Amino acid sequence: MLNPETPKALVVAPMMAWTDRHCRYLLRLFSPSARLFTEMVTTGALLHGQRWHLLDFHAAEHPVALQLGGNDPQALKRCALEAEALGYDEINLNVGCPSDRVQQGVFGACLMLQPDLVARCVSTMAEAASVPITVKCRLGVDDHDDDEKLAYFIGRIRDAGCRTVYLHARKAILGGLSPAQNRDIPPLQPQRVRHMKSMFPDLTIIMNGGISNLEQVTDHLCWADGVMIGRAAYQNPFFLAECERSLFDGNHSPSLPEIISQYVAYASAQMQRGESLPRLTRHLLHTVHGLPGARRFRRLLSDRRRLANNDLGIIEEALREVAVVC
Repeated sequence: MLNPETPKALVVAPMMAWTDRHCRYLLRLFSPSARLFTEMVTTGALLHGQRWHLLDFHAAEHPVALQLGGNDPQALKRCALEAEALGYDEINLNVGCPSDRVQQGVFGACLMLQPDLVARCVSTMAEAASVPITVKCRLGVDDHDDDEKLAYFIGRIRDAGCRTVYLHARKAILGGLSPAQNRDIPPLQPQRVRHMKSMFPDLTIIMNGGISNLEQVTDHLCWADGVMIGRAAYQNPFFLAECERSLFDGNHSPSLPEIISQYVAYASAQMQRGESLPRLTRHLLHTVHGLPGARRFRRLLSDRRRLANNDLGIIEEALREVAVVC
């Protein structure tokens, strides 16, 4: 375990179409200490679509952060105040998403080209809300990609009231690459994140990007204030449990049957509120990563007929397929 006198942050990244409230509840069972993030929610979806149900979360998810997408300081302020009233522990501004849809809305990664606007967004939210206002960004955008520009951006948001920066150690390429390609093709440059930490020792700098094993976690935490893990935590949640054990609790060893049992109880309660079974089971497919019987487990949990009938027993039946071979 790392030195408990110098606690570090373990964070699960916001992931569109993945980190909904059911996913977050499940991941909490693997890591009691990780900070969880919602999917990015746009101010337009909240303010104009009246979709405040997007902010629903379970009390077990704490600590949980809401990630907002937008560029209007007043709209962001309204959403931040609503999220604070609902009990979110942190409001995060997305300045890293490179998708075409996000660019058309002039938010996400392209906002790195407008540091003064981002600073106004941060300061407006920080002056209104009492919970921390944080920023998730990239190293730069296209050719606007050097340490001087990055330091100016970080300095502006720091002066605006942001105390924590989640820094994805890749630049964003806004023309010609899909969001998926932007997660892999621009090279990782963790040394630049480390350099920003040395330039801004007063800020909490969280390293994000390409973290998929405990050795990388340990290496980054020699200098970073925390690590943010994305796909590796979702696709193999026992990796998240391994991080929990290394960083916080050396005795933390949740078993798959224990986790499934707790999740079934949660799913039952959610279905009584009107939730559909397919939305609840889809996040379970990766919990058997690398285990014998995983294919049968996933096949059962993909039975459209039984899912459509809201047959909750399918989950424990699928678990027996894994347990039989283990």
